[in-house]
Amino acid sequence: MSGALPTELDQALNAATRAPSPHNTQPWSFGVDGDRVTLWLDRERVLTVADPEARQARLSCGAALFNLRLSLRSNGCEPAVRLVPDPARPDLLAEVHVEGQRRSTLDERKLAQSIFHRHTNRRPFLDRAVPPGVRSALNAAALGEGGRLEHLEPSGRYDAVAALARRAEFLQAGDDSFREESARWTGRPPGSVDGVPLTSAAPPAGQAGALPQRASHTNPALPPRSFEQQPLLVAVLSGGQGALADLHGGMVMQAVLLTATSLGLATSFLSQPFETPETRSAIEQLFRDAGQVHTLLRVGYGYPTPLTARRPVASASVGDS
Repeated sequence: MSGALPTELDQALNAATRAPSPHNTQPWSFGVDGDRVTLWLDRERVLTVADPEARQARLSCGAALFNLRLSLRSNGCEPAVRLVPDPARPDLLAEVHVEGQRRSTLDERKLAQSIFHRHTNRRPFLDRAVPPGVRSALNAAALGEGGRLEHLEPSGRYDAVAALARRAEFLQAGDDSFREESARWTGRPPGSVDGVPLTSAAPPAGQAGALPQRASHTNPALPPRSFEQQPLLVAVLSGGQGALADLHGGMVMQAVLLTATSLGLATSFLSQPFETPETRSAIEQLFRDAGQVHTLLRVGYGYPTPLTARRPVASASVGDS
């Protein structure tokens, strides 16, 4: 990428990099040519053990695309987004072209403000229920992007999801390749621009809740704390399968995450079931009647936690596209 960027486009690219990703790997890169941006999957930042088909990485790229589009719209630009199903260039995911100006809405500006406040909170939440009206707002956010949410109340499906997460944690603990890959991206020192620093890790669980705690996201130096016993879980769903469905699912996910942030909610991911072949197949079978399940979100009310850093836009660039 060369030359100066228009302010709105520069802000949009910075917003895109605030998307969530597995272990904060940031598996995206951007090309810029005038008022056109291309979004690429960065294969060097894909977790080849936990995410061999790059499905979770594409989900993250979809979230980055949502941020990019929202930032442009909130700044009075009209972006045209084209998802790119190009077998010859499978890592080219989308093109965004700024077609002109528009009047931003109050809702867009409010949601865009949440981009730089949203972050994963791996620590205990309060044992406080999420009200029906807030849940409805999360549902509306998913529907607005052509997806849907399923709220997992305490039920057989909730218990099955928790059991699959525990099974995945067990399998991962015995897999040297998985543990080595995870160790490369976690426990990072302060000031790291990618990966998960210890300052963002959770304390050891003083009293185990219904969901397992990811070992690599735990800071053993912190005093143990009890986690909420049955946190709200929501499944992010959409139609279709394949790379485009992953990208679309990421846009749905990010709409929900930003809406949650704007409403004062904390969020984290229950990703373990998607990271081993056995549990990935089982979780897809469990939701087969509901659609393509992309991820599971833990949602509730938490205490403030620090943001994780991101790479500068220049280091996430593939040059002029």
